[in-house]
Amino acid sequence: MQPTELSKTEDRALAIQWSDGVEQTIPFRTLRKNCQCAGCNEERIAPVRSPPSSLPVLSAAEARPLMIEKMHPVGNYAYNIHFSDGHQAGIFTFEMLRRIGESVASN
Repeated sequence: MQPTELSKTEDRALAIQWSDGVEQTIPFRTLRKNCQCAGCNEERIAPVRSPPSSLPVLSAAEARPLMIEKMHPVGNYAYNIHFSDGHQAGIFTFEMLRRIGESVASN
């Protein structure tokens, strides 16, 4: 099973048409939150702790609405996605994209 068509929607989501006829729409923010790169996994395991009185400071890129700037195939099994917040290390396998899309559809 593999994507046959990919497109970005106006409401900041990735629309995927699969070879088995299934269509899925995954919000960019959901994709970004599901990144499995080493940096994102480490942040999930051991998040940087700030003093309780401090507030997070966002970069200018993080403050803008999240977009997909580029997608590159990785072999014939995945895509590397470049997000507008500067993150570009994640590899999203077809299996992972399908699973994320199913999770979005069930919510």
